Amino acid sequence: MLLSRLQSLIGGIYDVSIAHDVYDFLVTDRRRLPAAARGGSAEEELLVAQPAHDGDELALSLYLDPALLARLARADPLVRLHGGNVADWLTALEGVSHFLYLAWNAAHDKPVSLLELEMQAEVDKYVASYWLLRRQLPGHFPAELRRLLFARTHIDPRAAARAGLYREASRYADRFCARLERTLARSRGARAQRAGEGALLAELRRFYRLTNARKRALIEALG
Repeated sequence: MLLSRLQSLIGGIYDVSIAHDVYDFLVTDRRRLPAAARGGSAEEELLVAQPAHDGDELALSLYLDPALLARLARADPLVRLHGGNVADWLTALEGVSHFLYLAWNAAHDKPVSLLELEMQAEVDKYVASYWLLRRQLPGHFPAELRRLLFARTHIDPRAAARAGLYREASRYADRFCARLERTLARSRGARAQRAGEGALLAELRRFYRLTNARKRALIEALG
């Protein structure tokens, strides 16, 4: 199933796993959401119930629009990612990224800020899309990918209340992904490409496990 494979793709890149499958938390009917969320119109939303007392379990649900999932079923991006399905791919990827990152950190008793959650999702969009495109088009370096993700995107007017948060998350992720892009672009030939991607995986796995403050400090220190 697409979302489970997407969870495995992200988890494999970062070498993280959780005891749950995203489908166990998936909601596709807005009528089943909490009353405050039923009137929304976003195609993807992660809903989190904060524990009232220490020791309470974190409750979360991932809403994805059924029309979005139907489109992805007809044009599976894991088979072929292209201009016709890239927007839906990025929406689904963001939802699975949020779910996995929050669930993994919760399992390790690590708090997660909204900025950290959004920044990691933006990095995941670049990294997972890069990995996918290099496997589908082995001779092509997706040089246009970072521009597509960070220069050509716009914040949904319906999310205006969090526009500053999204811009900051995008700015940090763009700087980090620019560093990744430079490293990857220097890898020429199959052997160099494998070595470059191997070193990058190690860096990405360290980054995933850093706290929000340490991630931001690392990015701010980039030349």
